[in-house]
Amino acid sequence: IVQEEFLELLDLLVSRARTYVSSLTAMAEFHLSLSQCIVLRYHWIQPFVCALRQRLASFHRFFCVADQVKVYTNENKTRTFIGLEVSAGHFQLLELVSEVDRVLEEFDLPTFYKDPSFHISLAWCVGDLSGRLEGQCLRELQDIVDGFEDSALLLRVQWEQVRCKSGNKYFSFPLR
Repeated sequence: IVQEEFLELLDLLVSRARTYVSSLTAMAEFHLSLSQCIVLRYHWIQPFVCALRQRLASFHRFFCVADQVKVYTNENKTRTFIGLEVSAGHFQLLELVSEVDRVLEEFDLPTFYKDPSFHISLAWCVGDLSGRLEGQCLRELQDIVDGFEDSALLLRVQWEQVRCKSGNKYFSFPLR
């Protein structure tokens, strides 16, 4: 039921946002990033996954709340995203990032952003259209989230695992 309700909220948000930017596309999958996208050499995958497993083994499950609508662009401003920013659970996410960063450093890979805005992307479009989505549109989207029945429950996410995607393979690290 929760998933159906989340998709209903997503549909309301994307429909409203499309009145400002018609080219918005809803995300098909949802995640919260703990690292930048990186390229792993094939022979690094197994040792990288093992190092992550060791680093994340002591982490306990926790809740976070993602209920603040925000507009993002990627670094080179070729895409714009509408996301739900985390308003609770930020500290635990920073601790996870710290451990992920230590593994990335072992492999001389770039670490995460210094002051990350943890968020779940909901929709995207090509180009930097943040100017059209911020201001009035953003206020309307936040009103939809705030007024949506059970949104407090719906946007409370329990972290039970961390996943790492490499190519078409997923590796799962359960939290305690």
